[in-house]
Amino acid sequence: MTLAEVLPGVNASMNATSALALFTGYWAIRTKRTSLHWKCMAVAFAASSIFLAGYLIRFALTGAHHYAGPWRPFYLGLLGTHMTLALVALPLILRTMWLSAVRRKYAAHRRIARWTFPVWAYVSVTGVLVYFMLYRL
Repeated sequence: MTLAEVLPGVNASMNATSALALFTGYWAIRTKRTSLHWKCMAVAFAASSIFLAGYLIRFALTGAHHYAGPWRPFYLGLLGTHMTLALVALPLILRTMWLSAVRRKYAAHRRIARWTFPVWAYVSVTGVLVYFMLYRL
């Protein structure tokens, strides 16, 4: 198997890992487990970073892929929202982490995290759905 054949599955796994870490981190902070929350967010960030690197490499190797399945309108809508929110997610994630990990401004972190979490979670979950529709259907 070539790298271009392996990367889509790895990328989907990284999105799934990110989603799992995000939802676990959300639960952790809601139950006052701040140390676990921090660890989960670090895992989510690492998984998303690995995904981004893998996606850019895969795109450089093979270019854009086109969905030819029966649910094309649904796929295009899903992909469009996924891509748009992925662009929004990156600066939100970086700002949210900066406020918490570097600046220790937790009130400001909480205010922006209310926006960051649903965007990041949506991008992670829909990334897995896009993979399944594009490569498995």
